[in-house]
Amino acid sequence: MAAMALRTWINRVSKLVRRIFRQYGGRMLRTIISIGLAAGLWGVGPPVSAAAADRQVLCVLVPHFKDEYWLSVGFGLEEEARKQNVELLFFEAGGYRARATQIAQLERCAALGVDAILIGAVSSDHPDLTETLAQVSADTPVFGLINEIRSDALSARIGVDWTEMGHILGTFLRDRHPSGSEPKTAVLLTGPAESGWTGPLEAGLRDGLAGSTVTILDIYRADTGLRQQLRLAEEALEHHPKVDYLIGSAPAIEAAIGLFASHAAPDRPQMLATYVSHTIKRSLMNGNVLAASFDDPMFQARLAMLAAVSEAPGQARVVGPEVRLLRAGDETLGQIPTSPAKYFPTLQ
Repeated sequence: MAAMALRTWINRVSKLVRRIFRQYGGRMLRTIISIGLAAGLWGVGPPVSAAAADRQVLCVLVPHFKDEYWLSVGFGLEEEARKQNVELLFFEAGGYRARATQIAQLERCAALGVDAILIGAVSSDHPDLTETLAQVSADTPVFGLINEIRSDALSARIGVDWTEMGHILGTFLRDRHPSGSEPKTAVLLTGPAESGWTGPLEAGLRDGLAGSTVTILDIYRADTGLRQQLRLAEEALEHHPKVDYLIGSAPAIEAAIGLFASHAAPDRPQMLATYVSHTIKRSLMNGNVLAASFDDPMFQARLAMLAAVSEAPGQARVVGPEVRLLRAGDETLGQIPTSPAKYFPTLQ
């Protein structure tokens, strides 16, 4: 059943996602090769900032671009970089388990002599990553991008409180199912425990659900690539076929939509997304998704760019927009900003 559902779902998935799948393997190979040659090549040549002395050069490190959410972050960064006459060097680690790769990329950016580094961290507190960040930040300002990383060495972190991302969904369900109403069940499909956002998200969701009749039966965790989240969705629905609500990351909900489209599911659960991607936006508009937390990743990207080009290091603070709840059928959904359909950043 899993293999058949996977083939059917991939045939239905968006052109953008198929493009990501086609390109990702090659990029991953190039990343591996670059790491293998790092010791011999990274010290060669003049610093990047010396080669482009007329403008600032920034490194952008992200977990991956397998999730459409990060495409909106990348596009927002590029838009603001053009306005500020800044050159961007994009690196993707390959996933939330690719800590060694991100550490190597952080060291590479420092060796290149860039003016600042924006890091969407793959781990919130692993000592290998935080120690490297502390070493790099002694000479290069480092700014946290979206994901939490617990380090006093950051010049600032641009991002929202992910506790609120979960809480806003929990209160939405609590209002639908207050104490005394018919009991309801839910499962949560989310990212890996080591990432900086999953713990606060779960805590906020549970706090928001307090006083409701909704019970979280199970939590499933994996990297937020579509294939990994598809496996979570299949597993969750196999274990809990009668669940009332499926709450999940954007790729998890996209995977579930594909599964339901591939076979009849008259009693399928209602779905809520813990953040917004292109697919979640469309699914809110057509009613496939009931609600989603929205933290405006493109706006966060612009804030991060402005912070990196203007702030003095050593003034650590957290900056981010207000979290909003988006509901199915909302007339303003068409105005929600996301990156263009064919956008994909140029990677180093």
